[in-house]
Amino acid sequence: MPPRPPPLTPLMLAAMTEAAPAARTGFYPGTFDPVTCGHMDIIERAAGLMDRLVIGVAENPDKHPLLPLEERILCLRTDIAPLNAGRAMPITVVGFTGLVVHAARTHGAHAIIRGLRAVADFEYENQMFGMNQHMAPDIDTLFLMAREGHQYVSSRLVKEIAKLDGDISGFVPPFTRRHILSRLRG
Repeated sequence: MPPRPPPLTPLMLAAMTEAAPAARTGFYPGTFDPVTCGHMDIIERAAGLMDRLVIGVAENPDKHPLLPLEERILCLRTDIAPLNAGRAMPITVVGFTGLVVHAARTHGAHAIIRGLRAVADFEYENQMFGMNQHMAPDIDTLFLMAREGHQYVSSRLVKEIAKLDGDISGFVPPFTRRHILSRLRG
């Protein structure tokens, strides 16, 4: 039998803790009503850049969501499950209300992740970036451009197409598609 390593002393544990870099944590907020393939692309790419990614699903009753908060969280958790395979720190999905910077800070985020589709998105997001920097200068914002195939997709248009019995399979992940259709037909 091989010899056992010596026990770790408090000094050794402190040195290991100091030497370990803090996990880079990103917070990706949105209403996700519904989550689209564009959102999924941003999630996958952000997860590759961060050690830990938290997806924050905003309550936001002012937007009159099709899906209640709990169902949007369920859709996201189900649709991101394959992305968590082999990750040391799984992507997590949480609901939140209030300011994004407060939610990001609550979850230990160093960066807020935002997806951009077009110039119009940039103008709004740049304004939000300025406000967030003023309120939380310690939390940066990381903008990821939507890939070419997702630049025209929006949750609002997906809902409209689904309500008019159009095919949304190319715009949303499979579980979300089934969930939206059952909600609209049920």
